[in-house]
Amino acid sequence: MNDIQDPGSGRDSRGDNAPAALACSPLFTASRRLIAAVLLVLLMTGACSKNETGKPGAAGPRPATPIHAASATTENVPIQLPAIGAVEPLATIEVKSQVSGIITDVLFEEGQVVEEDQVLLIIDRRPFEVALQAAEANLSRSQAEHQEAVSMVARDKAQAENARKELARDTELLSRGTISQEEFDQSQANAEALEADVRADEAAVQSAAEMVRASRAAIDEAQLQLEYCTIRSPIRGKTGSLLIHKGNLARAGDTVPLVVINQTQPIYVSFTLPEGNLSEVRSSMSSGSLAVQAVIPGEEDRPVSGAVTFIDNAVDAATGTIRLKATFSNEEDRLWPGQFVDVVLDIDTIENAVVVPSEAVQVGQSGPYVYVVKPDLTVEVRGLATGDTVDGKTIVTEGLQPGETVATDGQMRLAPGATVKVLDESGGGGAEAG
Repeated sequence: MNDIQDPGSGRDSRGDNAPAALACSPLFTASRRLIAAVLLVLLMTGACSKNETGKPGAAGPRPATPIHAASATTENVPIQLPAIGAVEPLATIEVKSQVSGIITDVLFEEGQVVEEDQVLLIIDRRPFEVALQAAEANLSRSQAEHQEAVSMVARDKAQAENARKELARDTELLSRGTISQEEFDQSQANAEALEADVRADEAAVQSAAEMVRASRAAIDEAQLQLEYCTIRSPIRGKTGSLLIHKGNLARAGDTVPLVVINQTQPIYVSFTLPEGNLSEVRSSMSSGSLAVQAVIPGEEDRPVSGAVTFIDNAVDAATGTIRLKATFSNEEDRLWPGQFVDVVLDIDTIENAVVVPSEAVQVGQSGPYVYVVKPDLTVEVRGLATGDTVDGKTIVTEGLQPGETVATDGQMRLAPGATVKVLDESGGGGAEAG
């Protein structure tokens, strides 16, 4: 029955309680809160838009953004190829004994730098000295036998000459019938026998001469064996571990060396490059030697300088690379055999290239760009075409002129047209907009 209207008043039979019920509804309450929040924001916006005199509508200047900056410069920039290199000794010598004997002296320290022809070890010389004395005695005996054979030849030649003369006389006497045929035959046989003795004596002289030569060769061999008892360094280099010590038996032809010597001054660094770089490397080498820098891990600020001295005669088909060697004087012994180093090969130089610090170059969807600081200390975004990065500097081929200033730090806080304050290297104040 509450739904029946009062015909006289035209209102709902619920009377004046309807607005109160609406005000208490959740929807009405939320709407009031939203309206109040909007009004508060409008009031705050109006207050912030006032200028220093309190008048609304005049915005104050935005503060300058502090940045670091640098100028684009021109430099002669080397074109470089990086690689990983392995240090190799110029020569590696395995010192072995050429005679068998007891080691009596070791005359160097492990790891010592030894000079060419320096005495390293001595093997017991006594057996070889005895062998030399025996060879010398054999030579004396052979020489005596040779002299005796020569004397026999001279004696038999004289007898043979006398027998020939007697035979000549007996031949004449036989023709006269003064001697018998038997006497002539005996004279003839005697002459022939003496001729045979001369030939035998000459053969004995030849044999004795050969014995003398053999004895002399035996002496030379004994002397050589005696010299081998003193083991010398064939090169200048650094010794490794001593693998056999004093008192041990060194054997001739043993597969284990007594010590290994590496020649480290000069020294090689071997490295590989992709075969695609072969033509430019060969072209650069045709006009002169190629400079190489070896960077030792942990000593990046002190690279070692050398030059390419070898290019292999074939590309490795399995890896598609070409092997090269660079030679370094290594006077300070900073390069060590077996060590791995970073290699930088200079193959050309770009003259008067425009460069900026690499940290200035940003990369966006359209490519690399920089923030250029204009004379009024506002910035603009400038797209670039870049080349290689060398020693922390990037080559700019298009987009910048020498002398233009670019932001190197603080780019994340910048936008086109923003005002900047350029800080000095110490982080203090610098130039800013007036």
